[in-house]
Amino acid sequence: MVHLGTDPLRPGQGPLLALDLGTTTGWALRLATGQILHGSVSFRPSRFDGGGMRFVRFSAWLATLITDAGGLEAIYFEEVRRHLGVDAAHLYGGFLATLTAWCEHRAIAYQGVPVGTIKRHATAKGNAGKDAVIAAVTARGFNPKDDNEADAIALLLWAIETKGGVR
Repeated sequence: MVHLGTDPLRPGQGPLLALDLGTTTGWALRLATGQILHGSVSFRPSRFDGGGMRFVRFSAWLATLITDAGGLEAIYFEEVRRHLGVDAAHLYGGFLATLTAWCEHRAIAYQGVPVGTIKRHATAKGNAGKDAVIAAVTARGFNPKDDNEADAIALLLWAIETKGGVR
Protein backbone atom coordinates (compact mmCIF):
# COMPACT_ATOMS: atom_id res chain seq x y z
CA MET A 1 0.00 0.00 0.00
CA VAL A 2 1.25 3.46 -0.85
CA HIS A 3 0.76 6.35 1.53
CA LEU A 4 0.98 9.87 0.27
CA GLY A 5 2.60 12.07 2.90
CA THR A 6 2.30 10.80 6.46
CA ASP A 7 -1.47 10.37 6.60
CA PRO A 8 -2.87 6.85 6.22
CA LEU A 9 -4.98 6.08 3.18
CA ARG A 10 -8.44 7.40 4.03
CA PRO A 11 -11.02 7.87 1.31
CA GLY A 12 -12.56 11.33 1.34
CA GLN A 13 -14.82 12.54 -1.40
CA GLY A 14 -12.47 12.02 -4.35
CA PRO A 15 -12.90 9.36 -6.98
CA LEU A 16 -12.18 5.79 -5.82
CA LEU A 17 -11.63 2.73 -7.99
CA ALA A 18 -12.09 -0.88 -6.90
CA LEU A 19 -10.73 -3.73 -9.01
CA ASP A 20 -11.18 -7.49 -9.12
CA LEU A 21 -8.03 -8.24 -11.12
CA GLY A 22 -7.94 -10.92 -13.79
CA THR A 23 -8.35 -11.65 -17.47
CA THR A 24 -11.91 -10.45 -16.94
CA THR A 25 -11.44 -7.55 -14.55
CA GLY A 26 -14.38 -6.30 -12.53
CA TRP A 27 -14.34 -2.60 -11.71
CA ALA A 28 -16.39 -0.13 -9.69
CA LEU A 29 -15.70 3.60 -9.68
CA ARG A 30 -17.09 6.21 -7.30
CA LEU A 31 -16.89 9.60 -8.96
CA ALA A 32 -16.34 12.82 -6.99
CA THR A 33 -20.08 13.47 -7.45
CA GLY A 34 -20.85 10.28 -5.50
CA GLN A 35 -22.16 8.47 -8.59
CA ILE A 36 -21.00 4.85 -8.84
CA LEU A 37 -20.19 3.32 -12.22
CA HIS A 38 -19.30 -0.35 -12.61
CA GLY A 39 -18.65 -3.07 -15.14
CA SER A 40 -16.21 -5.70 -16.25
CA VAL A 41 -13.66 -5.64 -19.03
CA SER A 42 -11.86 -8.50 -20.78
CA PHE A 43 -8.11 -8.50 -21.31
CA ARG A 44 -8.11 -11.86 -23.09
CA PRO A 45 -5.36 -11.82 -25.70
CA SER A 46 -5.98 -12.45 -29.37
CA ARG A 47 -4.04 -15.22 -31.06
CA PHE A 48 -1.63 -12.66 -32.51
CA ASP A 49 -0.79 -10.91 -29.21
CA GLY A 50 2.51 -11.29 -27.43
CA GLY A 51 2.55 -12.34 -23.78
CA GLY A 52 2.57 -8.81 -22.40
CA MET A 53 -0.15 -7.24 -24.55
CA ARG A 54 -2.94 -7.89 -22.02
CA PHE A 55 -0.95 -5.84 -19.48
CA VAL A 56 -0.29 -3.06 -22.00
CA ARG A 57 -4.05 -2.91 -22.69
CA PHE A 58 -4.77 -2.99 -18.94
CA SER A 59 -2.47 0.04 -18.40
CA ALA A 60 -4.09 1.93 -21.27
CA TRP A 61 -7.57 1.12 -19.94
CA LEU A 62 -6.59 2.41 -16.47
CA ALA A 63 -5.27 5.65 -17.96
CA THR A 64 -8.48 6.22 -19.93
CA LEU A 65 -10.71 5.41 -16.95
CA ILE A 66 -8.78 7.76 -14.66
CA THR A 67 -8.80 10.57 -17.20
CA ASP A 68 -12.55 10.17 -17.72
CA ALA A 69 -13.07 10.20 -13.92
CA GLY A 70 -11.15 13.46 -13.58
CA GLY A 71 -8.39 12.00 -11.43
CA LEU A 72 -8.30 9.42 -8.68
CA GLU A 73 -7.84 9.45 -4.92
CA ALA A 74 -7.12 5.74 -4.45
CA ILE A 75 -7.36 2.28 -5.96
CA TYR A 76 -8.45 -0.77 -3.98
CA PHE A 77 -7.92 -4.25 -5.34
CA GLU A 78 -8.97 -7.70 -4.27
CA GLU A 79 -5.90 -9.27 -2.68
CA VAL A 80 -5.91 -12.94 -3.61
CA ARG A 81 -3.61 -15.14 -1.52
CA ARG A 82 -4.42 -18.49 -3.12
CA HIS A 83 -5.15 -19.53 -6.68
CA LEU A 84 -6.40 -22.89 -7.85
CA GLY A 85 -4.07 -22.97 -10.86
CA VAL A 86 -0.57 -21.89 -11.77
CA ASP A 87 -1.73 -19.93 -14.84
CA ALA A 88 -4.24 -17.97 -12.77
CA ALA A 89 -1.55 -17.16 -10.20
CA HIS A 90 0.85 -15.95 -12.89
CA LEU A 91 -1.80 -13.79 -14.55
CA TYR A 92 -2.86 -12.27 -11.23
CA GLY A 93 0.79 -11.49 -10.46
CA GLY A 94 1.14 -9.78 -13.83
CA PHE A 95 -1.96 -7.65 -13.30
CA LEU A 96 -0.87 -6.82 -9.76
CA ALA A 97 2.64 -5.82 -10.86
CA THR A 98 1.23 -3.71 -13.67
CA LEU A 99 -1.27 -2.02 -11.34
CA THR A 100 1.17 -1.25 -8.53
CA ALA A 101 3.85 0.07 -10.90
CA TRP A 102 1.22 2.16 -12.69
CA CYS A 103 0.06 3.63 -9.35
CA GLU A 104 3.61 4.27 -8.11
CA HIS A 105 4.47 6.09 -11.33
CA ARG A 106 1.45 8.40 -10.89
CA ALA A 107 1.60 8.73 -7.06
CA ILE A 108 -1.86 7.18 -6.69
CA ALA A 109 -2.51 5.43 -3.37
CA TYR A 110 -3.42 1.75 -3.59
CA GLN A 111 -4.43 -0.94 -1.14
CA GLY A 112 -5.07 -4.66 -1.37
CA VAL A 113 -8.00 -6.03 0.60
CA PRO A 114 -8.24 -9.74 1.45
CA VAL A 115 -11.04 -11.65 -0.26
CA GLY A 116 -12.51 -12.80 3.07
CA THR A 117 -12.72 -9.22 4.34
CA ILE A 118 -14.70 -8.16 1.26
CA LYS A 119 -17.04 -11.15 1.44
CA ARG A 120 -17.60 -10.71 5.18
CA HIS A 121 -18.50 -7.06 4.69
CA ALA A 122 -20.90 -7.83 1.83
CA THR A 123 -22.55 -11.00 3.15
CA ALA A 124 -21.55 -11.35 6.85
CA LYS A 125 -19.77 -14.56 5.85
CA GLY A 126 -16.05 -14.54 4.97
CA ASN A 127 -16.26 -17.67 2.84
CA ALA A 128 -19.44 -16.74 0.93
CA GLY A 129 -19.77 -18.03 -2.61
CA LYS A 130 -20.05 -16.02 -5.81
CA ASP A 131 -23.86 -16.19 -5.83
CA ALA A 132 -24.06 -14.77 -2.28
CA VAL A 133 -21.88 -11.77 -3.20
CA ILE A 134 -23.95 -11.15 -6.34
CA ALA A 135 -27.15 -11.35 -4.26
CA ALA A 136 -25.73 -8.98 -1.63
CA VAL A 137 -24.79 -6.23 -4.09
CA THR A 138 -28.04 -6.73 -5.99
CA ALA A 139 -29.90 -6.20 -2.70
CA ARG A 140 -28.01 -2.89 -2.39
CA GLY A 141 -29.47 -1.72 -5.73
CA PHE A 142 -26.72 -2.73 -8.17
CA ASN A 143 -27.11 -4.98 -11.21
CA PRO A 144 -23.78 -6.76 -11.78
CA LYS A 145 -23.43 -8.71 -15.02
CA ASP A 146 -20.95 -11.22 -13.55
CA ASP A 147 -19.16 -12.20 -10.35
CA ASN A 148 -16.12 -10.06 -11.22
CA GLU A 149 -18.25 -6.93 -11.36
CA ALA A 150 -20.08 -7.94 -8.15
CA ASP A 151 -16.76 -8.42 -6.33
CA ALA A 152 -15.57 -4.97 -7.44
CA ILE A 153 -18.82 -3.34 -6.27
CA ALA A 154 -18.57 -5.16 -2.91
CA LEU A 155 -14.96 -3.95 -2.56
CA LEU A 156 -15.89 -0.36 -3.39
CA LEU A 157 -18.70 -0.44 -0.82
CA TRP A 158 -16.24 -1.78 1.76
CA ALA A 159 -13.77 1.03 0.95
CA ILE A 160 -16.44 3.73 1.22
CA GLU A 161 -18.20 2.39 4.31
CA THR A 162 -15.07 1.52 6.33
CA LYS A 163 -13.06 4.50 5.08
CA GLY A 164 -10.48 2.11 3.69
CA GLY A 165 -10.56 -0.11 6.77
CA VAL A 166 -10.16 2.74 9.27
CA ARG A 167 -13.79 2.72 10.50
